[in-house]
Amino acid sequence: MLLSALPARGAALGPVPGEVIVQFRPGASLTRQVALSARATPGTVRDVLAERAAVMGTRLGRVLKAGSAVGERTQVLSAEGLTAAELAARLAADPDVEFAVPNGRARRTAAPNDPLYPVSATERRSNGIFLQDGPASGQWYLRAPAATLAQGPVSSVDIERAWARSRGSASVVVAVLDTGVRPEHPDLAGRLLPGYDFISNATVANDGGGRDADPADPGDWVTLAESSTSTFTDCSAENSSWHGTKTTALVGASADNAVGMAGTAPGVSVLPVRVLGKCFGSESDIWAAMKWAAGISIPGVPDNPTPAKVLNLSLGGVGSCSAGYQAAVDEVLARGAVIVAAAGNSAGGPVGAPANCVGVIGVAALRHAGLKVGFSDLGPQISIAAPGGNCINITAGSPCLYPLVTATNSGTQGPVGNGTWTSSYDASVGTSFASPLVAATAGLMFSAQPALTPALLLARMQATARPFPTTGGDNSIVPPLAVRRCDEPNRFNSGTDPNNYALDLQCYCTTGVCGAGMLDSGEAVRAVVEAVAKITVSTAAPTAGSPVLLSGTASLPPPVGAQSLGYSWSLVDGGGVVTAFDGEVNASTARLIPSAAGTFTVQLTVTDAQGITTSKRQSVTVAAAPALPPATGGGGGATSAPWLALLTLAVAALFRDARRQRRA
Repeated sequence: MLLSALPARGAALGPVPGEVIVQFRPGASLTRQVALSARATPGTVRDVLAERAAVMGTRLGRVLKAGSAVGERTQVLSAEGLTAAELAARLAADPDVEFAVPNGRARRTAAPNDPLYPVSATERRSNGIFLQDGPASGQWYLRAPAATLAQGPVSSVDIERAWARSRGSASVVVAVLDTGVRPEHPDLAGRLLPGYDFISNATVANDGGGRDADPADPGDWVTLAESSTSTFTDCSAENSSWHGTKTTALVGASADNAVGMAGTAPGVSVLPVRVLGKCFGSESDIWAAMKWAAGISIPGVPDNPTPAKVLNLSLGGVGSCSAGYQAAVDEVLARGAVIVAAAGNSAGGPVGAPANCVGVIGVAALRHAGLKVGFSDLGPQISIAAPGGNCINITAGSPCLYPLVTATNSGTQGPVGNGTWTSSYDASVGTSFASPLVAATAGLMFSAQPALTPALLLARMQATARPFPTTGGDNSIVPPLAVRRCDEPNRFNSGTDPNNYALDLQCYCTTGVCGAGMLDSGEAVRAVVEAVAKITVSTAAPTAGSPVLLSGTASLPPPVGAQSLGYSWSLVDGGGVVTAFDGEVNASTARLIPSAAGTFTVQLTVTDAQGITTSKRQSVTVAAAPALPPATGGGGGATSAPWLALLTLAVAALFRDARRQRRA
């Protein structure tokens, strides 16, 4: 599988040359003969991996080299003179092998090369603008959403309502699998668990060695000379991203410390796990790190003493979810942990792994206006959407208006000082930064209700998501032509790829390609501790004089305990068009008959088995009744010519029928 890099339209990375991840079948003769214990010493692990490589090499008639362990039955093998695809095919044919796949390379999903992306650092300096200039919008993405764009951002996650119930429990661990972290940053110091570095290639790791217990990010810069070497094939020269520090801070930066920013879940424990180095990280390292983060033993690595309930992977890719990726996902889910992954930033392209693996919460990115932001990928595998940042203005030297403020470091190669924060001129935008908002919300949900399963957590998160806006997305930068539904055919391709939805700068999200709706952290946390009242207007187009049917059957009982609910409807404001309900008010459904056009407001109160109540209000707009044909004759009223013509035809038909009957 190929995992794409950003900028979004950069070359996709091929697999690590010659390397294959092979998983042996349970009870295979080779693994019985050459057993590997997850608790074996590093030296023993190396010996067992080498012996297996020798046996498989004899079977294939090739010299195979042993790479790192991914699990007790899973390891990396490589061969000279064969491509990864060729070696994978030959290994897969062995009866002891469950699957063999090329060891793909993954990159972080960071800021895209987008028309709305800010200007470069050189231009900033020439214009006399400095990094400390923060956006006027501040941490807009965490605050309560506005009802309309004219009042402010509408895609914000409403974190303060979630914090009213929980700022996060230290017993809930959120693992961030990324480039590592700068632990001395003022907003992260003292907030991090020990973590681990899973990068097995010392050159890619850039810290002098392979896997070790130090997940600190030494910098992931790539020089122009390095970009032309075989290790960094298809990699571009670039400065250090400090990507893991950015995503980690969005999850759990300190709050109320009078410094910098606030994390989305400042009370959870954060576990940094390093899987991405210079330019990329290998799938074998990512799969091993996923398992380890969830508490699964990995040969040659000390067990994780603080297993995570949530894993955030802000890395995206091109291609389907392989058998190996899905196997790693399944093992993590079986441990009761949730996996959250960024959709990717190839501007509307199909979702890649791991976000497209079954059971993973794939996250699309939204503009402040609630529309899909141009760089975000789309597809039916997306579970939910969250703010990903956008800039609106594209004039050179102008500030980005709606980035996601987060922690970073100003070093272009290695770290400089203790760290700083991103700004309007060093903006953080991308699905990479939407994903941690969802992962942190999942951490708050587990903190409020530890008994949640991954499936139940996702169901509550999706059920409480706010609907995507369908109007109000126009702005002076994006022409009206670009504001359309995200699931409409792409105007910018030939239509040969039905999964490539939207290369436009923005589009109106639909649940088919952007997930269940916009993340509502406040409602999601509430939904795991108490019932949630939901009102559905069953009447498609309410009109005066006709019954309006309301339903509360979509309401949610508490996720744990008795599932029964009691219902009670009340009229909050009749709007001059209704005075009372027409019938029962203590059932799951209700009805009213409005007398005229206008708007009325009702309230549904649901009561759970413990007697705890929660309410929801809903306004319903009623149209005027359709006009009836004018009255005829007798009262001096006029009769229309068309109506008289129809009457004449009807009378003539009656006379014809009468004559036929007489003839009979």
